[in-house]
Amino acid sequence: MSQAPVLVWFRDDLRLADNPALARAAGSGAPVICLYIRETPTGSQRAMGAAAGWWLAQSLRALDASLRGLGNSLVLRSGTAGEVITDVAAATGARTVLWNRRYDAGGIAIDKALKTALRSEGLEAASLPGNLLREPWEVKSAAGEPMKVFSPFWRAHQRLGDIRVPLRAPRALPAFEGPLPSEDLESWKLEPTRPNWASDFPQVWTPGEAGAQARLTTFLDEELAGYADGRDRPDRPSTSRLSPHLRFGEISPVQIWHQAHIAAGMNHGRDLAKFLAELGWREFAYHLLFHWPTLASDNFQPRFDGFPWRSDTASLRAWQRGLTGYPLVDAGMRQLWRTGWMHNRVRMVVASFLVKHLLVDWREGERWFWDTLVDADVANNPASWQWVAGSGADAAPYFRIFNPVLQGEKFDPGGDYVRGWVPELAALPAAAIHAPWKAPTAVLEKAGVTLGETYPAPIVDHDAARERALAALSEIRDATAA
Repeated sequence: MSQAPVLVWFRDDLRLADNPALARAAGSGAPVICLYIRETPTGSQRAMGAAAGWWLAQSLRALDASLRGLGNSLVLRSGTAGEVITDVAAATGARTVLWNRRYDAGGIAIDKALKTALRSEGLEAASLPGNLLREPWEVKSAAGEPMKVFSPFWRAHQRLGDIRVPLRAPRALPAFEGPLPSEDLESWKLEPTRPNWASDFPQVWTPGEAGAQARLTTFLDEELAGYADGRDRPDRPSTSRLSPHLRFGEISPVQIWHQAHIAAGMNHGRDLAKFLAELGWREFAYHLLFHWPTLASDNFQPRFDGFPWRSDTASLRAWQRGLTGYPLVDAGMRQLWRTGWMHNRVRMVVASFLVKHLLVDWREGERWFWDTLVDADVANNPASWQWVAGSGADAAPYFRIFNPVLQGEKFDPGGDYVRGWVPELAALPAAAIHAPWKAPTAVLEKAGVTLGETYPAPIVDHDAARERALAALSEIRDATAA
């Protein structure tokens, strides 16, 4: 009698190596069914953004190719997870269903209900830790409470001991031999056609597990040295750009942790600590999401519920299109549109500009990033927006208002980042490129720049916007005091 197959449900873990669910299935010696479900969002689940959808299509193809190299393949289905998995298990005789955990409230509810339903039918159902360094409930304050401030969180995280060793990829993965229909990936329409706004993405990114490993290797070999000082420079290749690979689980934080330690050795201690702290912020975001599941919709600090946000469609649209008249802001928003990604320093600047210069609700910006970022992450995205807005956990104070001109002069001193994404300003000298409205007429004419025609004048004055933002803050302060 043939052995019943084991069903592995892939989600945000599109890799073979260090995949606990897949490793357990492979170790069973049974045939393995590798399933990906395009879930119909239910409850508080969020539909995937468009840019992330493009990445998903490439990543699924890469995973399927890797599985075929082991004599298996990826089965694609769409619908609600409970219905799909129940149907596949019944059709194949699978008696065990495995998956790696997720931590958003909607996903947790689905997984718990599915586990209960499967077990009631006599099947084994198990969820495993595969997407974080530690589970969100493992890190606690001295009083046993969830933590709201990053620095003590990260210290407590590190005090818990060594991070587990990454799991090897299976060397073989016997396939289920019976009939098992799979949907056509093209029918999911994850990739744009007309207009193809993702046309530049393939020149920038290599989705998939192999692409993730290649990116990590390049970073560790060429860019880790000097990371602590260079990571804020958008004009240089100074960051890892691993965020979309992490978002889709093409590489695990455990793999990154160990490979970074090996690469750094006894050198680059400060650079290594800064880099690993970025993984720490990701851990912190998931800690917050798990313990405060409405992170993407509700102010973490309730006092911001009374903040006087402005409804300003024209300004929001100018921000989205990279036409604010502030070169660093516009460069970042155009980089986002062209590549699905933006340098982290610039993300902070453009987010601050939206919520503080324009007084547009942070949730508007979070939704735009959710749709346009290839690394749009259910925890990182809202946590980061709330951090900038001042409404989040361990947030930057609201009165910390980035000056986009000074930020540009400090972190893009030669103007190369702006020139790369705002070509209409490319001929301006470094001294003028971050504030062209202050440049002498002769300098603008020589560079072919006509404010209001070839490039917009600023849509808001920085000093006036700052005063308006501080006045808005005083409203909720006064209301709280009252």
